[in-house]
Order: sequence, then structure tokens, then C-alpha cells
Amino acid sequence: MGPWLRAAAVTAVVIALDQATKALVRHNVEIGERKDVFLGIDIVHVQNQGVAFNQLGGGGTLVAIVVGIALVALLAYFATHLHKPLVWLPTGMLLGGALGNIIDRIRYGAVTDFIKLPAWPAFNLADTSITLGVLVLLYVIERPRDAAARRT
Repeated sequence: MGPWLRAAAVTAVVIALDQATKALVRHNVEIGERKDVFLGIDIVHVQNQGVAFNQLGGGGTLVAIVVGIALVALLAYFATHLHKPLVWLPTGMLLGGALGNIIDRIRYGAVTDFIKLPAWPAFNLADTSITLGVLVLLYVIERPRDAAARRT
């Protein structure tokens, strides 16, 4: 399986898990309701109209432009770095997370957030995938080369 297909598979899994968990929250938790899950971790139902931590709320066109530019840049990087080991993984994670939230914006006019940690804004699985995707991408970009490659 090539890197494009691997990235697409990761994207599809992230979108499926994200949309399934958001649907569960929308159907089982009222907006504003909070359910204690485990040691300070709560399930809440929040509708986020902005981006990260509800920034740029109400800026629909601006949000779309920013997200669009970021996705084009990601795909350009991916297309020009297919030789990098594991580059497909963060690409799929980032695309899946972004598209999961875009689906919410198109269907519902806002993103459903539901995981609430102490002293932290609510977030969802798409946000988690984006955050982890950035960390994995940094690793892929900065990972040390093997000893033979360092000698050249």
C-alpha cells in the first residue's frame, strides 16, 4: 500500500471515529450538560463556532480560508516528501481531524466538542487527531537519521 492510500485510510478512520463519537454526544447529552466520567474528565456538549478553543468565532469565511490554506500546504508538503518514512501517518491524522470538523461546520454550523479536562476548553477526537498529527509530523520531519545516513 502506497503512502497516498495509507494517508487516505488514516483519514477515513479518523473521520469515522470522530463523527461517530460526536453523533453519540449530540443524541445523548444535552447542549450545556456535563457528565462526570473519570477523575475530572467530563463529557459535555458544546457547540464551537470558532477554531482552536473557539477563537475566530463567527468568522465563517475567515475560518474556511485559514483551514483551506493549511490543508493545501499540508498536501503540498506530503506530495513533495513521500519518501520520508511515516509521513503518511500525520498527514492522514491532520486531514481526518480537519475534515471531521469541516463536516460539522457544514452540517450543523458549528463543531461539536465534548471532552472536558480540568482548566482546559472542551475538545473532540478531531482536535485530538490534529494535535497528535502535528506532534507526529514534527517527529517525522526532525527524526534522527540512522548512523549510516549521518556519515554521508
